[in-house]
Amino acid sequence: MPRSGATRFTDAADYQASVRGANFNLVFGCQQGFKARLTWLELRHLRLLRGQENLPRVANVSFSSERVFVSVPTRHDPPPISDGVEVLSGDIVFHSRGERVHQRTRGPSQWGLISLAPEHLAACSQVLTGFDLAWPPVARILRPPRIDAARLLRQHAEACRLAETKPEMIAHREVARALEQDLLHTLVNCLTGTDVDNYSARKRHNANIIARFESVSAAHSERHLKIPELCAAIAVPERTLRMCCAEVFGISPGRYLRLRRLNMAHAALRRSDPATASVADVAREYGFSEFGRFAAIYRTMFGETPSTTLRRARITRP
Repeated sequence: MPRSGATRFTDAADYQASVRGANFNLVFGCQQGFKARLTWLELRHLRLLRGQENLPRVANVSFSSERVFVSVPTRHDPPPISDGVEVLSGDIVFHSRGERVHQRTRGPSQWGLISLAPEHLAACSQVLTGFDLAWPPVARILRPPRIDAARLLRQHAEACRLAETKPEMIAHREVARALEQDLLHTLVNCLTGTDVDNYSARKRHNANIIARFESVSAAHSERHLKIPELCAAIAVPERTLRMCCAEVFGISPGRYLRLRRLNMAHAALRRSDPATASVADVAREYGFSEFGRFAAIYRTMFGETPSTTLRRARITRP
């Protein structure tokens, strides 16, 4: 049976945890005043997501290897950046199997995802075009014919609007079937589009460096490696790493890691038990040895002291 829903958020940790089918880890330069809305729709074969956010961020996204994912950016002012490449109006991203990608926004943003089982995509493609559409070995940024790209955006927006305003219509089998058939037809047409030229081998190489940077950082989280140590571990010069981080994250590697640790500390404080946890312990766990400095930058970023976050922590009980 078709299902749908829409939820508003004022906390980034709750928002990223609610994204279905993919693991979203968000890094913000500031979370004060954060607002977001997430809309989801599950049809017989297709699953749709639409996220709306009011603050710029970097998202480290890991897609499930069980389904095909297509990113449909629905706001382009300024354009979102996928692994260092601007995704312009009319472009879509055809993700590889189990892909990890960094998506950066530079202001209020709105994004969409469409996913389906690979065998269903292949079957629909065979019927509509005469050949199978398979997972690409690496992500492809595609530029479909303008009329197809506009139709896909419109159909995605209309389906999400129904999920938000008239969910009872989505539950009607014939309505859901018509929505899905139209979306599938347009999606297949879009996925036969032309690759964007500027997604070059160099860009893919830089994205691989960033993936190794993230993996090594996570594997040594207890030590919080310095930048020269990270460069040695991933076998790249510091200048190369800094260039890649500027391209993908828009900031230096040191600042990115610090912001990520701040976001993780915030999430940890929110889920801690105020009766047993301490701010100092959480700060040390995420690499902040100077408590006064940690409290100051934390307040700048989140608009409250870490002790206030801990007091307001919501404890999940079994």
